[in-house]
Amino acid sequence: MAGHSKWANIKHKKARQDAARGKIFTKIARELMVAARQGGPDPEANFRLRLALQKARDANMPNDNIKRAISRGSGDSEGENYEQITYEGYGPGGIAILMDILTDNRNRTVGEIRHILSRNGGNLGESGCVAWMFNRKGLILVSRENSSLAEDELMLAALEAGAEDVRAAGEGWEVVSSPEEFETVKAELEGAGIAPAMAEITMLPDTLTKVEGELNSQLMQLIETLEEHDDVQNIYTNWDMPEDME
Repeated sequence: MAGHSKWANIKHKKARQDAARGKIFTKIARELMVAARQGGPDPEANFRLRLALQKARDANMPNDNIKRAISRGSGDSEGENYEQITYEGYGPGGIAILMDILTDNRNRTVGEIRHILSRNGGNLGESGCVAWMFNRKGLILVSRENSSLAEDELMLAALEAGAEDVRAAGEGWEVVSSPEEFETVKAELEGAGIAPAMAEITMLPDTLTKVEGELNSQLMQLIETLEEHDDVQNIYTNWDMPEDME
């Protein structure tokens, strides 16, 4: 799940990725194919492909898989034609849900996503119903354990590199930037000896919303079920996930 609360779910998400590595590779391969098809196979000239390559490396995806996906996307070999769609809806407690979809069959996918939402206390909404609550940003998580810099030093380094905000959160700090400055900020932090716990272009909500009691478990179940769907690439929510849910 991309968005918040990052520190509350990062260990949980990594454990799930390890358990479902084959599915993760399949989703990353789709992203590599689409990125290469849209912007060409050269990552230096293709920002989206650079991001997908970083995601592939973070997941320890084999180089042969990476090369094959880029080749299929750039037209060197036959490959599926995936359509990009954004679905919007609501989860239990009225939590906003935004989904990045890559599908080769729009009608099949929309029916399946609607079914998942309805079975788990949510519903699929109209285009634009929740997208206005989110902004596209670069997000870098810095663990206190992996940073030799004091908080004020980290803030100064990040802001000088072009970050918009640095804020203490959970087990470390969140460094927020525009998508355009994301790579520069990440490179500057790495140059200062800081290895990010996670770094991605994501959709950040303007505000977070808490829900009570069992609604938290229902939301987790819904999000996990959506993540298991082959066509769902990313999920963003405005859920203020409790820190003890891992």
